Amino acid sequence: MSYKKLGANKRQRMRNQLQHARDARQYRRLLAVLECDRGKSVNDVADLLGVTRQSIYNWIARAADRNDVATLGDAPRSGRPAKAGYVFDTLLPILLMLSPEQFGYPATYWTIPLLQDQLWQNTGEEYSASTVRRGLKRLNYVWKRPRYVLVPDPQQEKKTPNSPHPVWLAKAQRPAGRG
Repeated sequence: MSYKKLGANKRQRMRNQLQHARDARQYRRLLAVLECDRGKSVNDVADLLGVTRQSIYNWIARAADRNDVATLGDAPRSGRPAKAGYVFDTLLPILLMLSPEQFGYPATYWTIPLLQDQLWQNTGEEYSASTVRRGLKRLNYVWKRPRYVLVPDPQQEKKTPNSPHPVWLAKAQRPAGRG
Protein backbone atom coordinates (compact mmCIF):
# COMPACT_ATOMS: atom_id res chain seq x y z
CA MET A 1 0.00 0.00 0.00
CA SER A 2 1.44 3.36 -0.95
CA TYR A 3 0.79 6.72 0.61
CA LYS A 4 1.40 10.34 -0.12
CA LYS A 5 4.59 11.84 1.27
CA LEU A 6 4.33 14.54 3.92
CA GLY A 7 4.91 18.14 2.98
CA ALA A 8 7.98 19.92 4.36
CA ASN A 9 5.86 22.14 6.60
CA LYS A 10 3.92 19.24 8.10
CA ARG A 11 7.10 17.18 8.49
CA GLN A 12 8.76 20.01 10.46
CA ARG A 13 5.71 20.43 12.71
CA MET A 14 5.69 16.68 13.39
CA ARG A 15 9.40 16.74 14.28
CA ASN A 16 8.82 19.63 16.68
CA GLN A 17 5.90 17.85 18.29
CA LEU A 18 7.96 14.66 18.53
CA GLN A 19 10.62 16.52 20.51
CA HIS A 20 8.06 17.93 22.94
CA ALA A 21 5.71 14.93 23.19
CA ARG A 22 4.96 13.84 26.73
CA ASP A 23 2.56 11.04 25.92
CA ALA A 24 4.26 7.78 24.90
CA ARG A 25 1.45 6.71 22.58
CA GLN A 26 1.50 9.98 20.68
CA TYR A 27 5.30 9.82 20.49
CA ARG A 28 5.09 6.32 19.00
CA ARG A 29 2.54 7.43 16.39
CA LEU A 30 4.56 10.49 15.38
CA LEU A 31 7.73 8.41 15.16
CA ALA A 32 6.03 5.79 13.00
CA VAL A 33 4.73 8.34 10.51
CA LEU A 34 8.07 10.15 10.31
CA GLU A 35 10.04 6.93 9.88
CA CYS A 36 7.75 5.79 7.05
CA ASP A 37 8.10 9.22 5.48
CA ARG A 38 11.90 8.84 5.60
CA GLY A 39 11.59 5.68 3.50
CA LYS A 40 11.53 2.82 6.01
CA SER A 41 9.10 0.04 5.22
CA VAL A 42 5.90 -0.29 7.18
CA ASN A 43 6.92 -3.82 8.22
CA ASP A 44 10.19 -2.59 9.70
CA VAL A 45 8.53 0.27 11.59
CA ALA A 46 5.78 -2.02 12.89
CA ASP A 47 8.37 -4.52 14.14
CA LEU A 48 10.44 -1.75 15.69
CA LEU A 49 7.50 -0.26 17.60
CA GLY A 50 5.72 -3.53 18.40
CA VAL A 51 2.44 -2.67 16.66
CA THR A 52 0.56 -4.08 13.71
CA ARG A 53 1.07 -2.88 10.15
CA GLN A 54 -2.57 -1.83 10.03
CA SER A 55 -1.98 0.56 12.93
CA ILE A 56 0.88 2.16 11.03
CA TYR A 57 -1.30 2.55 7.93
CA ASN A 58 -4.08 4.09 10.02
CA TRP A 59 -1.69 6.60 11.59
CA ILE A 60 -0.23 7.54 8.19
CA ALA A 61 -3.73 8.06 6.77
CA ARG A 62 -4.77 10.16 9.76
CA ALA A 63 -1.65 12.33 9.47
CA ALA A 64 -2.08 12.77 5.70
CA ASP A 65 -5.82 13.52 5.77
CA ARG A 66 -5.81 16.19 8.42
CA ASN A 67 -3.79 19.33 8.53
CA ASP A 68 -3.46 19.33 12.33
CA VAL A 69 -0.52 17.37 13.74
CA ALA A 70 -2.35 16.86 17.05
CA THR A 71 -4.68 14.34 15.41
CA LEU A 72 -2.19 11.61 16.29
CA GLY A 73 -2.87 12.20 20.00
CA ASP A 74 -5.38 10.21 21.99
CA ALA A 75 -9.00 11.23 21.84
CA PRO A 76 -10.48 12.30 25.17
CA ARG A 77 -12.06 9.45 27.07
CA SER A 78 -14.73 9.68 29.68
CA GLY A 79 -13.44 6.97 31.98
CA ARG A 80 -15.07 5.90 35.16
CA PRO A 81 -16.65 8.79 37.07
CA ALA A 82 -14.99 9.69 40.32
CA LYS A 83 -16.77 8.27 43.34
CA ALA A 84 -15.23 10.75 45.72
CA GLY A 85 -16.93 14.02 44.95
CA TYR A 86 -17.86 17.22 46.71
CA VAL A 87 -19.21 15.50 49.83
CA PHE A 88 -16.03 13.47 50.27
CA ASP A 89 -13.79 16.49 49.71
CA THR A 90 -15.64 18.59 52.30
CA LEU A 91 -16.18 15.87 54.89
CA LEU A 92 -12.63 14.53 55.02
CA PRO A 93 -10.99 17.77 56.28
CA ILE A 94 -13.71 18.15 58.90
CA LEU A 95 -13.11 14.62 60.17
CA LEU A 96 -9.37 15.27 60.36
CA MET A 97 -9.96 18.32 62.58
CA LEU A 98 -11.93 16.20 65.06
CA SER A 99 -10.73 13.33 67.21
CA PRO A 100 -11.93 9.78 66.53
CA GLU A 101 -12.83 9.57 70.23
CA GLN A 102 -15.64 12.06 69.57
CA PHE A 103 -17.24 9.50 67.27
CA GLY A 104 -16.94 6.65 69.76
CA TYR A 105 -13.79 5.01 68.43
CA PRO A 106 -11.28 3.76 71.01
CA ALA A 107 -8.42 5.57 69.28
CA THR A 108 -6.74 8.92 69.64
CA TYR A 109 -5.52 9.18 66.03
CA TRP A 110 -7.28 8.58 62.73
CA THR A 111 -6.33 5.57 60.67
CA ILE A 112 -7.42 4.76 57.13
CA PRO A 113 -9.89 2.06 58.28
CA LEU A 114 -11.39 4.43 60.85
CA LEU A 115 -11.79 7.16 58.25
CA GLN A 116 -13.36 4.68 55.84
CA ASP A 117 -15.86 3.60 58.48
CA GLN A 118 -16.76 7.14 59.48
CA LEU A 119 -17.16 8.23 55.87
CA TRP A 120 -19.46 5.26 55.29
CA GLN A 121 -21.53 6.20 58.34
CA ASN A 122 -21.84 9.81 57.21
CA THR A 123 -22.37 9.35 53.47
CA GLY A 124 -23.55 5.77 53.03
CA GLU A 125 -20.79 5.29 50.41
CA GLU A 126 -17.93 2.85 50.78
CA TYR A 127 -14.60 4.38 49.84
CA SER A 128 -11.51 2.26 49.24
CA ALA A 129 -8.35 2.77 51.25
CA SER A 130 -6.56 4.12 48.17
CA THR A 131 -9.34 6.68 47.62
CA VAL A 132 -8.98 7.90 51.19
CA ARG A 133 -5.19 8.06 50.80
CA ARG A 134 -5.53 10.07 47.59
CA GLY A 135 -7.89 12.45 49.40
CA LEU A 136 -5.37 12.88 52.20
CA LYS A 137 -2.63 13.52 49.66
CA ARG A 138 -4.74 16.19 47.92
CA LEU A 139 -5.11 17.89 51.30
CA ASN A 140 -1.32 17.67 51.85
CA TYR A 141 -2.09 15.79 55.04
CA VAL A 142 0.82 13.72 56.35
CA TRP A 143 1.05 11.88 59.60
CA LYS A 144 3.55 9.68 61.32
CA ARG A 145 2.83 6.75 63.50
CA PRO A 146 2.21 7.87 67.05
CA ARG A 147 5.08 7.22 69.41
CA TYR A 148 3.94 5.75 72.66
CA VAL A 149 5.53 7.22 75.78
CA LEU A 150 5.76 4.95 78.78
CA VAL A 151 5.04 6.18 82.26
CA PRO A 152 8.29 6.69 84.17
CA ASP A 153 9.26 3.67 86.25
CA PRO A 154 8.86 4.41 89.98
CA GLN A 155 11.58 1.86 90.78
CA GLN A 156 14.06 3.46 88.35
CA GLU A 157 16.21 4.90 91.14
CA LYS A 158 16.87 1.48 92.63
CA LYS A 159 17.76 -0.01 89.24
CA THR A 160 20.40 2.50 88.16
CA PRO A 161 24.07 1.74 88.77
CA ASN A 162 24.70 5.22 90.21
CA SER A 163 22.05 5.02 92.87
CA PRO A 164 22.57 6.95 96.07
CA HIS A 165 22.63 3.71 98.13
CA PRO A 166 26.12 2.79 99.34
CA VAL A 167 27.66 -0.02 97.31
CA TRP A 168 29.86 -1.28 100.14
CA LEU A 169 26.78 -2.48 102.07
CA ALA A 170 25.83 -4.83 99.32
CA LYS A 171 29.35 -6.29 99.18
CA ALA A 172 29.61 -6.74 102.93
CA GLN A 173 26.39 -8.73 103.13
CA ARG A 174 27.74 -11.42 100.84
CA PRO A 175 29.04 -14.61 102.44
CA ALA A 176 32.76 -15.27 102.21
CA GLY A 177 34.11 -17.87 99.85
CA ARG A 178 32.71 -19.33 96.71
CA GLY A 179 29.05 -19.38 96.05
